[in-house]
Amino acid sequence: MRVKQLANRNHVNVDTVRHYTRIGLLTPTSDPINNYKDYSLADEQRLQFIVQAKSLGFSLSDIQLIINESQQGNSPCQKVRKIMQQRLAETKRKIDAMQQTYNKMKNATNRWQSLPDCVPTGHHVCHLIEDLNNGGEQSV
Repeated sequence: MRVKQLANRNHVNVDTVRHYTRIGLLTPTSDPINNYKDYSLADEQRLQFIVQAKSLGFSLSDIQLIINESQQGNSPCQKVRKIMQQRLAETKRKIDAMQQTYNKMKNATNRWQSLPDCVPTGHHVCHLIEDLNNGGEQSV
């Protein structure tokens, strides 16, 4: 099947399939007459694996490592578990950071409700942001 058909069947962008081909995750054959890429059912299964792995948070380099391990006849399951533990920890750190940002935004919004608007004087742009670390209280 051609790149567009493979992409459509698997609900991904054509450029995504081409990228995976360029970096070696997919290995279609080339038609000697027109040099078009011809993707097999094995390529489609590989693409489905890649999409599933990405949905779990694996990076393309993780996926390449897993595929390489499998192609060497070794079970990649230990690596998958280890990588997943790392991704879980990374995701938890990101969630915690986003929660802190959310709380800071929420607190700032609440404080700003009672503060007046301020006309710039050349000494500041917006007192709401500039005075955030001072509790948002500034004489205007």
